[in-house]
Parts: sequence; C-alpha cells; structure tokens
Amino acid sequence: MNTVEPTVKRQWILEGLHCANCAMKIENRVSKMDGVASCSVNFATKTLTMETDSSFPETGVSQVEQTVVSIEPHVRLLEKRAAAVSRSAAYTGTVRGNVQVRSHREAHGHEHGDEHEHEDGHEHEDEHEHAHAGEEGHTHGHSHSHGEGETRRTLLRLGVGAALAAAGYLIPFGGYWELALFLLAYLAAGGNVVWQAVRNIARGQVFDENFLMALATIGAFAIGQYPEGVAVMLFYQVGELFQGLAVNRSRRSITALMDIRPETARLRTGEETKIVSPERVNIGDIIVVQPGEKVPLDGTVIEGRAMMDTSALTGESVPRSAEPGSAVLSGFINKNGVITVEVTQTFAESAVSKILELVQNASNNKAKTENFITRFARGYTPVVVITAALLAVVPPLFSGATFSDWIYRALVFLVISCPCALVVSIPLGFFGGIGAASRSGILIKGSNYLEALNDVKTVVFDKTGTLTKGQFKVTGIHPAEGVTESELLRLAAYAESHSGHPIAESIVAAYGQRIEASTITDYNEISGHGIRASVEGRIVLAGNARLMEREGIAFWQPAGTGTIVHLAVDGQYAGSLVIADEVKEDAARAISALRKIGVAKTVMLTGDASAVAEDVGKRLGIGEIHAELLPQHKVEQIERLESQKAGREKIAFVGDGINDTPVLARADVGIAMGGLGSDAAIEAADIVIMTDEPSKIASAIGIARRTRTIVWQNIIFALGVKVVFLQLGAFGIATMWEAVFSDVGVTVLAVLNSMRALRAPSVQG
Repeated sequence: MNTVEPTVKRQWILEGLHCANCAMKIENRVSKMDGVASCSVNFATKTLTMETDSSFPETGVSQVEQTVVSIEPHVRLLEKRAAAVSRSAAYTGTVRGNVQVRSHREAHGHEHGDEHEHEDGHEHEDEHEHAHAGEEGHTHGHSHSHGEGETRRTLLRLGVGAALAAAGYLIPFGGYWELALFLLAYLAAGGNVVWQAVRNIARGQVFDENFLMALATIGAFAIGQYPEGVAVMLFYQVGELFQGLAVNRSRRSITALMDIRPETARLRTGEETKIVSPERVNIGDIIVVQPGEKVPLDGTVIEGRAMMDTSALTGESVPRSAEPGSAVLSGFINKNGVITVEVTQTFAESAVSKILELVQNASNNKAKTENFITRFARGYTPVVVITAALLAVVPPLFSGATFSDWIYRALVFLVISCPCALVVSIPLGFFGGIGAASRSGILIKGSNYLEALNDVKTVVFDKTGTLTKGQFKVTGIHPAEGVTESELLRLAAYAESHSGHPIAESIVAAYGQRIEASTITDYNEISGHGIRASVEGRIVLAGNARLMEREGIAFWQPAGTGTIVHLAVDGQYAGSLVIADEVKEDAARAISALRKIGVAKTVMLTGDASAVAEDVGKRLGIGEIHAELLPQHKVEQIERLESQKAGREKIAFVGDGINDTPVLARADVGIAMGGLGSDAAIEAADIVIMTDEPSKIASAIGIARRTRTIVWQNIIFALGVKVVFLQLGAFGIATMWEAVFSDVGVTVLAVLNSMRALRAPSVQG
C-alpha cells in the first residue's frame, strides 16, 4: 500500500496586502520553493496557506518571509495557526501547526484596521506587535485600502490637482507659467504614483501600473499634452479610489456575515462575576449569559431559561428554547432571560471557532476557474508586454511612421492589459458565494466544492438522520413463547445500553428504568449486524435478520413497517422489537426542489430493511432505493453510480456524519447533515449543513449556480472589454483615457458585480 508523505500546513495573514496581482506573484514564487507541496494566496482574505513536506529546509520559513517582502516590502506576516486537524489530515497524513491565531481582530479586523494609513501611504506600525516586515512604511501604489482619513486626504489632493488643472486649462497663461501650473496639478494628483514607480524600479519590479501610468503621463508632458497628462492621472486616481472602496466594502460585507465570534465571557467565580476573554475560560467553569449577549463557549445550561437565536450558525429564523440540561453553542444569541452555563469545550474547540476556521480557510481550496485565471494571467502578462514592445518598435522601422506615435500606442496597450479585474473580482465572487452559503447555515469547505455543486446530477441520500428524523420509538414488542414483553424489552435495553445509535437509544428510553452496568460484560458491536453482550451471565444477541442468520438462529419477521431488532438469549430466539422513525417534514420538499433545478437522479442507500426503505422512498418520490446495505456496500453503490455518470457530471452523497465517513469521502461532493456541534460531520464532509433540513441541498446548488454566473459574467466582461480596447489601442483609436477605463473602471464594475454573490437566493421546492 502506498503511504502518503506527511505534510505540515502553515498559514500567514499578509497584513497590508492590497494588490491582487502581487498576491498572484507571491503564490507563484513560493510554490516553486524547495519542499513546498502546495501554496495558495487568497486576496479576498489576505491569507497565504502553504503545505510543506520533509524536504522543506529549516530556513524555509524565513525564505518565505523574504520572498513576500521582496515583492511587497510593506506587508507584515502574522503567522496564523489552527488547532483543528483537517479532513486531509485524516486521510492523507497532513499535520497542522498547533498555535492559536493571535486574535480575531488582529487576523481579520485589519480589513478595517489597516485603513489607518499616513498620507504617503505608510502603514501604522504597532511597536508592541511582533511581526515580520521589510522596509517599514513602504506601500504599493496600487492600493485597495482606503480608510476615512486616507480617503479625505486623497480627495483633497485630487481636488487641488483638479482646481490647478482647471486654472491652467481656462486661464491663458502660456509658456512656462502654463507648464508650472499643470506640473503642480500633476504632482498633487499623481506624485505618489511617480514616487512609487521609482521605488518599484529600484526593487526590480518594472511593469506594474505605477510605472505604466507614470511613463504614459510623463510622456504626455514630454510631447506638450499637459492637460491630457494631468487628466489621465486624475481619472486613474479617482478610479483607484473607487476600486479600493469597492474591494474593502466587499471584504467587510463578506466578513460581516461571519461576525459571530464572542468577544467576552462573564465568568462566575463564587459570588463574583467578571468579564474575561473567552480563551481564558476552562472546561467546567461557570459562565453567565445575559439577554442580548452571544453565548461565548459551548456548554450546558444549569440555571435559567431563555430563547436562543441560532441564525448566525444555522440560518434558522425560529429561535430555540434553552433550559436546564439543554446544550447551547458559542455563537447563539440570548434573546431573553439570564442563563447560567457550565462550559463543556474550550474556546479553541468550540462550535464558533470551528465554523470560523472552516469558512476562513474555505478560500484556500481554489476552484478550477480561479486556478485557470491564475495560470492565464501568469502567461498573459509577459505576452502582452512583448507585444507592446514589438508594437512600439516594429511599425516605425518598416513603415516610416514616427516613433512617438507608436510608443504612445504601446503605452496605451500596456495600461489596458493589466489583469486586475480578473485577479481581484473572481476570488471575491467565490468568497461571496461561500459567505452567502454560510449565512444560510451551509458551510462549504472550498470554492472548488462550490464550483463542483454546479455539475451535480445525482444526489445519493442516507436514510436515517438524513431523510428521517432519526428519533426512533418502539412501536411493537413481539416476544417468543415463554418470554414476557417486559423481559424482552429489559434484555434489549441492557444489550443496547452501551451503543450510541439512535435505535439503541430509543430502546433504552422505552425501557425507562435504571440499568445496572455491572451486569453487562463482553460487549461487542458487530458492524452491519448488531450487538453481542453478556447480560447477567447470559449471551444476548440484538440486531437485524443478518445477525440471526449468521448465528444460525431460527426467527420470524413480525408484521408492520419499521426497523426490526431481533433478540436471542443463549442461542434461543427471544422475540423482536419494531422501531419506527419519522420522515422529516422537509424531506419531500427537498426531493422536489432537486428535481426542479435539474438533478437527474435521486438515490437512497440504507442498512435498514427493504420494506422500511421502500415505504420511505416511495413517499418521498426517490428514484432508486437500495436497502439492507453494509457500509462497504454503500461505497460499492457509489462506485457503481460513478461508472455510469457522463462527462463532468458529479455525484453528491448526503449523510448525517455518523458511520458515513467512507461514503462521504468516496463521493465527488460529500454533504453532512445536522453538523451543528457534530465533530464527525465537520471533519468528514466537503459541505456541512448545520441544520437537519435536506432542502438546503437545493439552496446550496442554487447559490453555486448564481456564483458561477457572476464569476463568468466578470470573466467575459473583463476579457471582452480588454480585447476590444487592446485592438483600439494598437490601431491608435483608443487614448490613455480609454486605457484607464478599461483597467480601473472594469475592475470596479467587476468587483461590484462580485458583491451580488452575497445575496444569492435560496431555492425553494
């Protein structure tokens, strides 16, 4: 058997990263380092995620930092590490670093916080904060971060530049006075761009927007086109301002969707209550949650009653009640009443931490479309630069045309060519779709899975806990001759008392009396069959018909629909129990909604009896039903369906996260139901539906399709505009005005379009 070499996962917040093109360069360069198995830089979350193997050198981390700083000297690297092990760790041996993110505000609040910049673009450095940085204060001119103070200063500069340009244009000074006025206007509007271009050239980064805009506008001054030089720089700066505001607004909108992290906890010690950070609360501590506050940690209510708003975690609008004995999760909001809670999980292991980590890391698993755009931009930029150089040199040599005319055309061509609209808007589009899904209680572990949902044509369901409630009740007791009903129920309850299966719990609940655990020995769970245990010295078998057949015990099948649990004592048949499960009210609507949105085939796989499976399947309108399956048989059925699918079609498997791990892993898209607080579901699946509503599968597919539409609108719009303007620029029809619009203007429109992904609608059946 081939063993997969373990990899170590590391993450950094790239504080101060504002250039999508630079994010792409960082990803490309770090990916090529020795020992780096994979690298992803997400511009939307400003996160660098890297997996390394055993060949990664000890000095590798400092090399990564140096690489980032060489491309973006002002960026500070804040190492972000998670305590949870990913699904890939479970199946491929991945190991994660084990240090906590320093703080939520520090790691993600810089979406807002890094907006406090000095006028020259220098970022404020907190002297108490440890970070890895290059030259302090250097910033990239292509900035997409505009705080209120910076925006006011930018508007003031642009206003002064516009006023001076208007004076130069309207007042007939002439000569050196006209040049001086326009030069002052130019420096007010674009002096920072020229200065940044000089800095970038010194670092070996020539072909960026700062250089291109500086060269083009200085060229306009050189040939006496002062008004055009100033006007183009003004328009470029205004466009950059709007672009930055749009990107920041998009980021804030997305992060606001997951603003569920509790900031404080009311810790009760004796008779006193003090406000502390949730990270300082331990398991077993007592916390108090007042009306309007978020529950800071997972726990059990020990005093008080209240209604809990769970919408931030589940998307459910109907509050749920909490009373003594009820479990509450971090992120719930207390609507009324004061409750006292005993903490059952540390903050690092709480529901809200796991959900935040899952959503924040989702963008590191990039969709094929994102990877395509990255590869496209990587090859596209040098091709355009070479074409522009040829455009500037070849026509004048062979046609006798003036060099100045063709150099101007080449500069227009280069400004138009910047791929910013694609590398900025597409990650934001996917991240917006993931954010919209999370607001609906659907956690998608990566934009690759969001994209895969578009091609799902077959949805395979587990039955128990997925289409049915998993809340079993004993509806029939059928003892064999010489056995009373009460004795049969008692033996079944004792045999099943160590099992966590819903059927076992229903039998114990029906018995309703105290179970003497000391009388139960040699407990053994037989996968796909049932249980064998010694109860009061007698060997009790409790399970399905296959168990009886395996042990050679004659039995009979009682009448009625439901799950049958057969019992045998010391090799003699003792009777059977009938346990019934209710179909979820939402299940029929879910199947109908899937059919309406074009899912061609619905399949149900269950280990339950054929009669029960057929009854449930027919009521819901499921196309294919396969019953009495062992776990390995479910995998075989998925593989059979895989062999039947055509082209890009995908198969989704929907389970409750209990005993479904192999099938969730084998399907193209694994979807776990009822993931609220379920570690197994969150770890095993690609998509986690936080509630028990199967209709949200159709909603997830609807969100995926809307996101894909928005992403492809941006791709077609951006490339279409650029192709048209590149041709116009090459033929001398487009000027620098059109060039700036086709770069900055298109990016602004594409980013604003990406924000529509946040409002992706649910699909109703």
